[in-house]
Amino acid sequence: MDRWNTSLSRYYNYPFRFWHFYSIIVVIVFSSNFSIISAGRSSDGVIVTQADFQALKAIKHELIDFRGILKSWNDSGLGACGGGWIGIKCVNGEVIAIQLPWKGLGGRISEKIGQLQALRKLSIHDNVIAGPVPTSLSFLPNLRGVYLFNNRLSGSIPPTIGRSPLLQTLDLSNNQLTGTIPPSLANSTRLYRLNLSYNALSGSIPVSFTQSPSLTFLALEHNNLSGSIPDTWGNVVVNDKSYQLQYLTLDHNLLYGKIPASISKLSMLEEINLSHNQINGTIPDELGALTRLAILDLSNNSINGTIPVSFSNLSALVTLNLKSNLLDNQIPDVIYRLQNLSVLDLSDNKLTGHIPATIGNISRLNSLDLSENNFTGEIPKSLVSLANLTSFDVSYNNLSGVVPSLLSKKFNSSAFVGNLELCGYSPSTPCASPPPQTLPSSPIGGVAKPRHRKLSTKDIILIASGALLVVLLLLCCMLLCCLIRKKANSKAKNGSKASGLATTGRGAKPVPAAAGAEVESTGGKLVHFDGPFVFTADDLLCATAEIMGKSTYGTAYKATLEDGNQVAVKRLHEKITKGQKEFEAEVAELGKIRHPNILALRAYYLGPKGEKLLVYDYMSNGSLSSFLHARGPETTIDWPTRMRIAIGITKGICFLHSKENIIHGNLTSSNILLDEQNNPTIADVGLSRLMTSAGNTNVIATAGTLGYRAPELSKIKNASTKTDVYSVGVIILELLTGKSPSGATDGLDLPQWVASIVKEEWTNEVFDVELMRDAPNIGDELLNTLKLALHCVDPTPTARPEAEQVLQKLEEIKPEMMLTATSSGDDGTAVQEKSE
Repeated sequence: MDRWNTSLSRYYNYPFRFWHFYSIIVVIVFSSNFSIISAGRSSDGVIVTQADFQALKAIKHELIDFRGILKSWNDSGLGACGGGWIGIKCVNGEVIAIQLPWKGLGGRISEKIGQLQALRKLSIHDNVIAGPVPTSLSFLPNLRGVYLFNNRLSGSIPPTIGRSPLLQTLDLSNNQLTGTIPPSLANSTRLYRLNLSYNALSGSIPVSFTQSPSLTFLALEHNNLSGSIPDTWGNVVVNDKSYQLQYLTLDHNLLYGKIPASISKLSMLEEINLSHNQINGTIPDELGALTRLAILDLSNNSINGTIPVSFSNLSALVTLNLKSNLLDNQIPDVIYRLQNLSVLDLSDNKLTGHIPATIGNISRLNSLDLSENNFTGEIPKSLVSLANLTSFDVSYNNLSGVVPSLLSKKFNSSAFVGNLELCGYSPSTPCASPPPQTLPSSPIGGVAKPRHRKLSTKDIILIASGALLVVLLLLCCMLLCCLIRKKANSKAKNGSKASGLATTGRGAKPVPAAAGAEVESTGGKLVHFDGPFVFTADDLLCATAEIMGKSTYGTAYKATLEDGNQVAVKRLHEKITKGQKEFEAEVAELGKIRHPNILALRAYYLGPKGEKLLVYDYMSNGSLSSFLHARGPETTIDWPTRMRIAIGITKGICFLHSKENIIHGNLTSSNILLDEQNNPTIADVGLSRLMTSAGNTNVIATAGTLGYRAPELSKIKNASTKTDVYSVGVIILELLTGKSPSGATDGLDLPQWVASIVKEEWTNEVFDVELMRDAPNIGDELLNTLKLALHCVDPTPTARPEAEQVLQKLEEIKPEMMLTATSSGDDGTAVQEKSE
């Protein structure tokens, strides 16, 4: 870990490239073997100061080295500052970093560490070290980062640590610390990350934290904190600086009182988690001003009142969890404005009224839980249109009527039970059929005898007139039918007027067509390639269609055919596609491409007005982008899954470059689609061949705004294998960090942000928190993959590897994954729309 931090940092500190740098280091190391090294000197000739040498000896003495990791820490001090002592880094003979994570170390941290006056970073996380946090850390004027999480530290937090003027990160999470949180920690004016979660800390939240303009990450969850949450957030402005707090997690404590309205002053907030406390009162309307908020979790409290209408302004909200509270009244109809919402949990409250039909307009919703409330009325039919919905529960309400058939087929009966007047969701809850119409009963005693009377002249005239009228009506109907049939035949000859997914007459089902077979249709032409099933153009045009999204290329629909099969249809913008003859020649070649990691083109349709439709398999698991960034907090993605995705993407790009001679040119995580086993499939392959040069220019420009475009594309405008590799590198960084490339951090794109973190030697800060939990087992793999990704996003195209080299390196990092990276069919499956 330490060697990687050093090498990665130097890569970004000097003008020459990594491999050049590596070769120079090899020369230095070999030449140093022939140098005369005096005792007490490192291999670079720098003397280790006596004070630091004695401090390191004391630190080693109080640590228990179960694995023999510290054998290199010899009694002479030889090599202490030249890389000979594992985990030690020096400048001018003074120790500036101790980095010993995941080394299985026990014992305790010596107070002698306070003698290392140049120490900047202490990283000994993920060990089994016990004892207290050394008070002497307070005496280190250059201390910037303290990483002691995932150990067995006990006692209280030294209040004097706040004296460290340069302290940026203090992470003591997942230990056994007790006592109160020292308010003085906020005295460190550069502190931006404070994580004290998963301890046994008590007392209240210091008011001083609410007045720190530097704090970006404050995690105090899973402790025994009590009292109310301070209502002084953002009240004091220091040096005209705005408050930077982005993550505030106080869940699983004993906090009570109301939610402070002053939280709304923290305009940069992206996550608030106050769940599993004893908070009461109403939700402040002011929270609707937090337009960057992505996660809001207030579940498992005693909050009452209504859901604020102002929540409709939270345009970035992805997760809204208000379960297990005392909320009442109705859900605001304007909730449909939360177009990025993926998880909505309002279960176990006292909400009333009808379920708003407008929820069906939140297209990205994949989890909806409204159970255990007092909702009445029917389940809105609009919920059927939620294509991404994978979790649904309206059980134990007062709902009535028939469950929409598509919902009852998609979700089991447990999602609907507890609604006594709800029917149609299981065989045991059939809906009552309307009562049959009965004829008047016969008189008692048998069938009544009809009475006969003589018809009068008036009766005869009326009967004759009625009969004549019936004959005339029949003649009119026959004439009308003939006219309609003649008009229909005339339209068939002149061509259908339907366009897009318009309604038209259905043709007969054909037998399965061979690859490239043409199926004639009224007014248009449908050409099939090999696939799981065949349909006519009329089937396609008459299918039930739902818009999944729009992009620079066109609009994508999910089409449900009459037989229940689903396909994805992309209607291309006619103005930016090539002419018909050239289009057909290119699309015929694209229809032949088959690879497990390439989305297969199944058919295309040319309409009478120039419409161009591409048909793919439909798959509801969605894109890699939504998989990474739109999931709920309860969903985790492990390292093998991320690595399998990276390998699959690289395999697909290798196939395109080496076998098909195709440059993708617009590779993003939004057009990487996942099958049921989360194997990746690359979409939009070869679409650039179908576009005019002006259309491709627009696509490249759009890709640039999303953070995947190689820097040279701003000048040359032509994609290449090296620009594809750059995009692969960005996606691998996305998998490693969990961050979206389009969401700039500190004004930087994702590659620049990662490089800046590595340059400052805080490499651990790069990785997604979920990955760090298993870091003892995968630390080397993470670092090797990070190094590879940085190589792919090198600003100089010639310095980047080819796709085959990237795949080879991934195989070396995770060889067992190469056999399991793809498990779908030989043609790949799936499509889910994305936005470019």
